[in-house]
Amino acid sequence: MSNDAFPAGSAALPAGVRGHAAVEFEPLVRNFARIVGGRTGAGGGLTVHRHGEPVVEVWTGYAEEGVAWTRDTGSVAFSATKGIASTVVHRLADRGLIDYAAPVAEYWPEFGAAGKSRITVAQLLTHRAGLSSLPRVAGGLDEVLDHELMEHRLAAAAPDRLLGVPAYHALTYGWLLAGLARAVTGTSMRELFRVEVAEPLGLDGLHLGRPEPGSATTVAALAGSRLALAGTALGGLILGQAGRFPGPAGAATRALFLPGLQALFEGADPSILATEMPAGNGVFTANALASVYGVLADDGMVAGRRYLSAQTMRRIRRVQTRQLDHALFYFPMLWHLGYHTFPIPGAATGFGHIGLAGSFGWAEPRLGLSVGFVHNRFTPQSFVWDQLAAAWVLPLAVRGARAMRGGRRPQQQRAA
Repeated sequence: MSNDAFPAGSAALPAGVRGHAAVEFEPLVRNFARIVGGRTGAGGGLTVHRHGEPVVEVWTGYAEEGVAWTRDTGSVAFSATKGIASTVVHRLADRGLIDYAAPVAEYWPEFGAAGKSRITVAQLLTHRAGLSSLPRVAGGLDEVLDHELMEHRLAAAAPDRLLGVPAYHALTYGWLLAGLARAVTGTSMRELFRVEVAEPLGLDGLHLGRPEPGSATTVAALAGSRLALAGTALGGLILGQAGRFPGPAGAATRALFLPGLQALFEGADPSILATEMPAGNGVFTANALASVYGVLADDGMVAGRRYLSAQTMRRIRRVQTRQLDHALFYFPMLWHLGYHTFPIPGAATGFGHIGLAGSFGWAEPRLGLSVGFVHNRFTPQSFVWDQLAAAWVLPLAVRGARAMRGGRRPQQQRAA
């Protein structure tokens, strides 16, 4: 453990870990150091809030080779972006601009084409719109990078046979919500991330794509082999054929992959940062994710004021469908309106969103607890282990929060 001085009630931090943590979360911090620390050219950040106050705020490793991770380091959080896009829609619904039960075409008339006139906002938010297939709307990388084109293509597309049942809309989800929000507000989702989430919550660690000039947020480089295998002849052949398979294997491939898509992650300045992909290219710090989900954990309140109404929060907390997800190998996602429950010990009553490679944001309203976890390792060799990060973070976070309950107030834990 480090020899740094910490105030009473704070944990000593393992070597290589910076920040602060309440002593009740020492097991969580030790695991963070062991699992995230020591990765070549990679690192991560972890923040836990209890009733809006940070009880854990730690980081370790590298944003890129030779550049240390800091409190202001953000990383591409992939599908954790969906939770923030969903929060934007809830803000609009809270002001009466959107009704979850109304047809999407009521707000976005173009969307009513090809038999979609009865698809509701709630169906979009629970991945039941029958529009999960990426190859149906995009012919290549250039089209995927044109977010407004993707909105128009989805508006014109016909739903597939999975309309009405959960089938994870891995990439199309974000453009669907962006098209709806644009129809209602006339504003892009990138701007709505700023005016509906970041600014009202006082955050400078939450961005759709590359952070704006002047932002304190720096972007960690993706470390590892990324999706290089998909660009090989063998990888392309396998993925090209897998999309034709029946059942969940085919549905998952169609939702996630398109020939040439691996180029999104290539180079020192990857093109994934240059577009608006509200299902997958959010750049977040751990603190920003914990802050957003802290509001959801505290019944829509932040610093004593309302951010979302109690009525909207009741809708958000409710599981909307318990059907198994047809594009995620029949996994029980327990979809809320734009979030999902994590069916793991100690976390079954919370909700949030996990991203590809394991970055996530999460809220546990029963404990007033929220978690943000981001990292930049992106390689198939460790994919399964990284994807399951929530399985070790959340039980230990919940255990720490329960140990604090009835004891010291959270604000007593902050390091000087």
